[in-house]
Amino acid sequence: MGMGKLKLASRPTDMPTKQAAAAVGQCELMDSYDRLFGQYNHTAAQLLITGADLKSEERRKNFHNTVFRLLELSALPIINENDTVATDEISVGDNDTLAAIVACSLSADLLILLSDIDGLYTADPHNHPDATVIPRVEEITPDIISIAGGSNGSLGTGGMATKLHAASITTAAGIPMVIANGEHPEYLYDIFDGKSVGTYFVGRKEKADDNR
Repeated sequence: MGMGKLKLASRPTDMPTKQAAAAVGQCELMDSYDRLFGQYNHTAAQLLITGADLKSEERRKNFHNTVFRLLELSALPIINENDTVATDEISVGDNDTLAAIVACSLSADLLILLSDIDGLYTADPHNHPDATVIPRVEEITPDIISIAGGSNGSLGTGGMATKLHAASITTAAGIPMVIANGEHPEYLYDIFDGKSVGTYFVGRKEKADDNR
């Protein structure tokens, strides 16, 4: 390890070196965010959290207050898991789950997960060319989970298993979720306008309101 670029002969396997590499990576990641958002005159802010931060009522409240204060100041919070201190016991594990937990902690109106596929398909599109995107999921049933490949997530490229797990978290809290293709950022405008894009997962509160 030198004074300049972090020098590693191979991908680290021990936890201290993994976390050291994560610490360096966080600097480079935020440098990229700062540079890219700066081109549009936006200020980016970094928040690093662990599962323990969101399980503690006091920490969760502090997190909530910080995020909303940043938004009031027109800064864009970039939220990641703090891999430099996270252990198996306090690790969230994946970005989809982290996004869902954050959405619930902040009582968000909607969670949008951008992937490299168009949404949840009726079958694995890699093996079934005639598979189509399911535009709306009212409830995450065993059939829906099996379509996504169960726990193995065989739809592969979008990590569909973790996205369904995220949907189960948000919809249980009454927050709807959308999976859309991140290669088309203009889709965000359509989603905000209420148009059908990707796969929309209905929140429980929304279903209850529809049944009135």
